[in-house]
Amino acid sequence: MSDAQASGETGGKSGGGESSGEESAFTVIVAALANLGIAVAKTVAGLVSGSSAMLSEAAHSVADTVTELMLLTALKRSGKPADEDHPLGYGPERYIWAMLASIATFVGGAVFSVYDGVHTLVAGEELGDPLLSYIVLAVAFLLEGWSLRTGAKQVRREASRLRVPDAYYLRHTPDTAVKAVVTEDSAALIGLLLAAGGLLGGQLSGSGVWDGIASCLIGLLLVYVAWVLGRSNAQLLIGRPLPPALRSGVREELLSVSHVVDVLELTTLIQGPDEILIAAKVDFRDTATAAEVEGACEEAEDRLRARFPSVRRVYLDPTPGRARRRPPAP
Repeated sequence: MSDAQASGETGGKSGGGESSGEESAFTVIVAALANLGIAVAKTVAGLVSGSSAMLSEAAHSVADTVTELMLLTALKRSGKPADEDHPLGYGPERYIWAMLASIATFVGGAVFSVYDGVHTLVAGEELGDPLLSYIVLAVAFLLEGWSLRTGAKQVRREASRLRVPDAYYLRHTPDTAVKAVVTEDSAALIGLLLAAGGLLGGQLSGSGVWDGIASCLIGLLLVYVAWVLGRSNAQLLIGRPLPPALRSGVREELLSVSHVVDVLELTTLIQGPDEILIAAKVDFRDTATAAEVEGACEEAEDRLRARFPSVRRVYLDPTPGRARRRPPAP
């Protein structure tokens, strides 16, 4: 199965957008609850041990919690039905909130972590008892792993349904909620290992340098996560078309419809994980009657929806072929 199906059919065959949205919401809620508890524990441990890496990890978890709250807002607001003021629905709104979530990750986590790490390297720090920090890191690792497992199960289920590798699905899916949860939880596990390494290095050497380095590395890790998620959401906000393989499939379906001679122009747009818009200028057979053209348009829409269940809107414009177009008036 192609890149097209991973991007275009997500959520379409698994019971529709509603069930896909509910599963994504559950994944985000699990991640939010886990990160909220972890953030409190890390903050306490960081203050007790005086570890900048632990405080950086606390900022990381706070940023992740804020991110997940924004993703829940995105899921709720983007699910509103189309109305007179928004005839194409609210699907793209999820990408606005997801973009804000990536900014929160950068500002709330990355900037603080790098600043705290640099401050520790320059001014030094007085290390306290790291025992509580080790315990918190171990518990946090289990909770983050549980949260990641929930998101990974959704990714694995969707990837299996589409018959593509898990990483391939995660890279191309327009479902920014599950993508953000899996990416951030994976980064969180790496951050926990970095924090543990900083604590251990400081304990063995008696120097806070290792803790400062760990804090800076956690900040750089968050910069990377924010960049990956921000770039993905920016592409969807600008208007990402379906991949070439899926566009070819759409054109193939249109050309197989009765009375269709050629597809002159084809425009596709991903409006949400379960929302695809298709618009095309179509050349119909000259001898086709108005009723036959209307019937062909209905047939084309039915074919597209049957092959690509995420297609929500199809607009076809009967247009004379290039050979039959009249030259412009002098």
